[in-house]
Formats: sequence, structure tokens, C-alpha cells
Amino acid sequence: MAAIDDSIADMTEECSSCDRQTPHTVSVEILTESAKEENSEYSREPYRVSECLECGETTTRRMNNA
Repeated sequence: MAAIDDSIADMTEECSSCDRQTPHTVSVEILTESAKEENSEYSREPYRVSECLECGETTTRRMNNA
């Protein structure tokens, strides 16, 4: 279960869609990279997911470059 810290709600970062600093929600998600069913549990990686609260634009960035 994830804990939510209300102080993070004030985080701003650059939005390429809005072309300015806007408030964002940011989370880390474990995503499966392999499209194959077999051994897919070994292809999971952490991703940073950021969503602009102004326009809804969502960006994902892989956190582990192994």
C-alpha cells in the first residue's frame, strides 16, 4: 500500500505540452517490459510516472538503465 504525502502535491515541473512550470503528480510504478507471457516477471522495471495537473499529459521514464 502506498503512502501519500500531501506536501508533495505542491510539486511543479516543466510540462512540454503546456510549455511552462505546472503542478504534477509523480509516482513510481513497476511496469512489465516484455510482451511475452513466459518469464514476464523477470522483465519488470521501475518507472517514474509524472502527470500534469493542468493538461493531463503523462510522461514515463525508466529509472533503471541496467
